[in-house]
Amino acid sequence: MSVPLRYPFFTFLGISTYRYGILPTFVLLNTILYGSVPVPILAIFGIGTFGIGMSKVPSYEMLGIPKHEEAPTTPPHPLSPMGDACTRVDLTAIHQILVMTHYKDDEGTNELSFQEWTQQMRDMLEARKHGDLAFRDKDFRTAIDCYSQFIDVGTMISRTVYARRSLCHLMCDQPDAALRDAMQAQCVYPDWSTAFYMQAVALAKLDMHKDAVDMLNEAATLEDKKRPK
Repeated sequence: MSVPLRYPFFTFLGISTYRYGILPTFVLLNTILYGSVPVPILAIFGIGTFGIGMSKVPSYEMLGIPKHEEAPTTPPHPLSPMGDACTRVDLTAIHQILVMTHYKDDEGTNELSFQEWTQQMRDMLEARKHGDLAFRDKDFRTAIDCYSQFIDVGTMISRTVYARRSLCHLMCDQPDAALRDAMQAQCVYPDWSTAFYMQAVALAKLDMHKDAVDMLNEAATLEDKKRPK
């Protein structure tokens, strides 16, 4: 059964044929009734179907509307203060948390022998100390330089230093470098949720939002595993 294409019929539906014309109006009608437009109908209006086949054309394509993609889901687990700050990409809150945490997460990971306490070692620790002071005072470029001196020596490997330098890079609008440092923190300690959170923030700054949500979910899952049951 065919639908007669008479203007009064479309006017009755409240669709302006003057504004839309016959074909777009028919497309709108079919969208309302069926959600798509059969290709044979296009041939009635002189639109070739070669190479298209006899399938239906989605209505959003006919109307020039981009296909809607579902927004990525947020982490299902209860978030820690760090997780909440990273979800909101609140760099100031992240900075406050890292200052308060200090090097608690590094405890027990860098036991040094007496022979290793050389002048180079003392210089390296002094560089980290200056970096910590600069980090606390929000002098992020100085902190990057000091933390880089500490990292370049390589005698001690600190996931906290990588996380702190990652935030410094974010504060200096360097998300690529921030992402690299966050990944290095993960390499040092693969199950450290802070490393994943920092990667999520860097990815969000790089407009890689789906990957950022994946990292947030991974970090939240790691935190959930460590909670007392």
